[in-house]
Amino acid sequence: MSKEAYIKLEKRFRRIGVIRDINEVLHWDNATKMPTGGGTGRSNQLAELSAISHSLLCDTETGDLLDEAEKDFTLGSWQLANLTAMRRKWSHAAALDEKLVLALSKASSKCEKVWRSARAEDNFSSVLPHMEHLLLLVRECAQAKSEKLGLSQYDALLDEYEPGGLSTDIDVRFAELEAFLPNFLGQVLENQKSNPPPAMPEGPFDVAAQRRLGLQLMTALGFDFNHGRLDVSLHPFCGGTPDDVRITTRFDENDFTSAIMGVLHETGHGLYEHGLPEEWRYQPVGEALGMAIHESQSLLVEMQMSRSRPFIEFAAPLIRKVFGGVGPAWEPLSLYRNLINVEPGFIRVNADEVTYPMHIILRYRLEKQMITGKLALSDLPAAWNDGLESLLGIRPPNDREGCLQDIHWYDGAWGYFPTYTLGAMTAAQLFAAAQQSDPKISQGIAKGNFIALIAWLGKNVHSLGCSLKPADVIEKATGRPLDSVAFISHLKARYLS
Repeated sequence: MSKEAYIKLEKRFRRIGVIRDINEVLHWDNATKMPTGGGTGRSNQLAELSAISHSLLCDTETGDLLDEAEKDFTLGSWQLANLTAMRRKWSHAAALDEKLVLALSKASSKCEKVWRSARAEDNFSSVLPHMEHLLLLVRECAQAKSEKLGLSQYDALLDEYEPGGLSTDIDVRFAELEAFLPNFLGQVLENQKSNPPPAMPEGPFDVAAQRRLGLQLMTALGFDFNHGRLDVSLHPFCGGTPDDVRITTRFDENDFTSAIMGVLHETGHGLYEHGLPEEWRYQPVGEALGMAIHESQSLLVEMQMSRSRPFIEFAAPLIRKVFGGVGPAWEPLSLYRNLINVEPGFIRVNADEVTYPMHIILRYRLEKQMITGKLALSDLPAAWNDGLESLLGIRPPNDREGCLQDIHWYDGAWGYFPTYTLGAMTAAQLFAAAQQSDPKISQGIAKGNFIALIAWLGKNVHSLGCSLKPADVIEKATGRPLDSVAFISHLKARYLS
């Protein structure tokens, strides 16, 4: 019966995987092409899909099948890993009843739609009641999962995005960064003053030209356009499915670098999705291994590689050609210095590597307080402004540049934010290990040849799916557990040299 149980589980999870893919494409359409009047209908569609998937996962038979399959000692290593991933998904889902899942999906869709207008109009009060309703449901989920998983409420939410992640570990890593970054930031700003400011390319920069450049760079990196595309959205993201990766960016005619770096960032995500083990498609073990690893792939491409001097040496001629740029501002050194310029700012997605972790630390602190109830949502704007001023010495002039800037909380994603900085630390550690293991990687980047790098990532990260734990993937690939050493060393080398 044990083998039969596992086969039944694979069939069941395949159906769930297909439904998830449908959900992903509908989310992409919601953010890119769907008319605003379709919001209510789409909310109902997504809610029903969530309910169907939840019902399949939480059917009373699923738990029994898992118990039976785990007695089968003939399963291979990937099948056993698949069982572990199945059990994890089941444990999360079984903690919630279908009514709550349905309510949470509808509330997330509604709040996210209102947030779009609230952000544009700088009107936090308009989204506040929707956010309060959503947070109550998220807390209800957190409590139910906490009881089921034996974790704190916040860690139960975090585990959805970072398997095995604990806030106690994050507290240690973030404390290391908070102890290092303020003084380092001062050193970097002083170092910048010692050099004349680089010449800035002058806009406007044609959107069509920006798109062409983005597509050229995606192609150079090996993105497969037979299995993906580039579009525009309010908030850049990588969605879709491993076989149909949907990347989005947003264009600014006054600054081409924001869109291009956004494209490169999301391409890192897309390459990870393309590289997941095809033979395990629609099975939990074939999925990406949590958001910290996912973010490490995007940040490795965007921050570690694409803002490096060798990459700019390759990219500068492409940039000059597509915009018709001439003069010192378009030379590699000038472009490089502009791309690594450090300046405390209000917007997370535009932040440099040095200040970015502070943006995450702020959000991490606030969302923990929101989940525990220590911070009322009505007090969020003031708490945000006070926190940013304390960390970076600047105070947002409005909520649009403050607590309204990110989609995450307004879409129900409490527990997501710390994975960005965990991802940055992972990216630095992986990139250092990759270059050390294969000299062709560093040599190739300056020539626009990324085959060796993508192959190394494919072998050490992408192809593994979630057959291993995140900590094990990092240690196996780099030779040591995740720490802040590589990230801090990278910052010192890039910004103080």
